[in-house]
Amino acid sequence: MYPTRLLRASHGPEANITGFDIRAFRKASAPPRYDPWERHEAWRYRGQFSRWNRFKAGFPGLGIATVAFAAYCGYEHFFLKGDDHGHGHAEEHH
Repeated sequence: MYPTRLLRASHGPEANITGFDIRAFRKASAPPRYDPWERHEAWRYRGQFSRWNRFKAGFPGLGIATVAFAAYCGYEHFFLKGDDHGHGHAEEHH
């Protein structure tokens, strides 16, 4: 007979031989009903430290650069059509 079956038989059908209590684990891992430090930590997630403001500060000038690049692409597409850059250069050199 296996040792685990002997341990289970001696402790009863509901006993856990490892000593791990899943109910106690769930209770301990749940968020606390009252956090005494919540008021002191609130500044990290509001105002200038909100998620959106931190994202914007991570990429300064991205909006202006995107608009400038789009304007240049539009200018090149509509006003520089006749230049044909990159077409037929290989045949001219031979």
